[in-house]
Amino acid sequence: MKKLFFITLITLISLSGFAQKPSLNKAYNAFSNGDYLDAKQLIDQCLEDPKLATKPNTHLYKGNIYLYLANQEYEKKRENESYLIQFPDAPLHSYLAFKKAKELDKNVEGYNMFTPDQAFPSLYGLLFVYGVDVLIDNRYAEAISIFEKAAECYEFQTPTYPLYGELYYYYGYALEMTQNPKSKEIYEKAILDSTKNVNVYIRLIEQYKKDQHFDKIEQLFQKAAMISPNDPSIYVAQIDYYFQIKDTVKARKMLEQLPPAVYNNPDLLVNVANSFIVDKNYLKANELLRMAYAMNKDSYVILYNLGVCNYYLSESKFKEFNELELQGDKLNGSKAKTESDHYLNQAQTFFEKIIENDPNDLNVLTTLKSIYGRQQSPKYDEISKRIEELKNK
Repeated sequence: MKKLFFITLITLISLSGFAQKPSLNKAYNAFSNGDYLDAKQLIDQCLEDPKLATKPNTHLYKGNIYLYLANQEYEKKRENESYLIQFPDAPLHSYLAFKKAKELDKNVEGYNMFTPDQAFPSLYGLLFVYGVDVLIDNRYAEAISIFEKAAECYEFQTPTYPLYGELYYYYGYALEMTQNPKSKEIYEKAILDSTKNVNVYIRLIEQYKKDQHFDKIEQLFQKAAMISPNDPSIYVAQIDYYFQIKDTVKARKMLEQLPPAVYNNPDLLVNVANSFIVDKNYLKANELLRMAYAMNKDSYVILYNLGVCNYYLSESKFKEFNELELQGDKLNGSKAKTESDHYLNQAQTFFEKIIENDPNDLNVLTTLKSIYGRQQSPKYDEISKRIEELKNK
């Protein structure tokens, strides 16, 4: 037994002797040889060492290694779209490492390596791409943090490769999705960065509409017209703006001259339909919304607005029916009643399609309850019970 214990002890001592110690030199050599994956593993080991973790060069090496690793991976991705990036957050780790290195020693440097001030201008593109990927995943807070760092790097000096507002557009969008008022400032930066992206103007115009900065809106329309004079989304935004400032003459004139491109875009059709709804022209709004519905049958906004339009059309025809009944015009009154019932059934259909996907939408359930009541439908009691259950949760 003692002999066995002795052999085991010798084995453990031998193995511990072969355990690799953290080494900045080894990490640097792997980096110099272009073995960035090995260099990453070696520098990660150094950062786990309490002594090495306090040295500015350790963080400088990490910043460079992660920067080159990220560049290598994105180059592979550019050459082969099916390539799966293994370390998507490498640009962020690189940025943080350079920040830490500079914090520990503002004059830190390494042979054939970027200093922090040299590295920051090289990072904005990588951080931007990573931020967009995070944004697409709807991780808004995380995306904002990444875009903030990308903007810092982009503004560190005159960028070698301008992004023409795209960084600020996505940064502003992420802020807007979290209802952060800073989004306006960032969208404005996109314009100063010579953006050609019309969506920047559209989103900023919507922000200014909420704040009623009408003078700024007029300026934005002028600028947008210069970069994209025939863009249908700008045209539609102007219609909405004229309705907002009560200039219905201009708004209606523009509605009569819609660009053909509007009819191929369900989102623009919805926006134009909203203008007709504001103008209480529910028949035209219904027509446009049905075009949009033919292109996108799953849109909540389209389904809801179709339900609303048909509900209002039903009410209008029912009012007409009552007036004709009072006048004794039974024939036309009966026709108006039939049309009213038709529109009400259409409203019911569209609202029920919403409930199929979201059975707990209280607003839609309440509207359906009203419709079932008018129809004296057996569904009335069932939906009333469901509404009460949801209210009591």
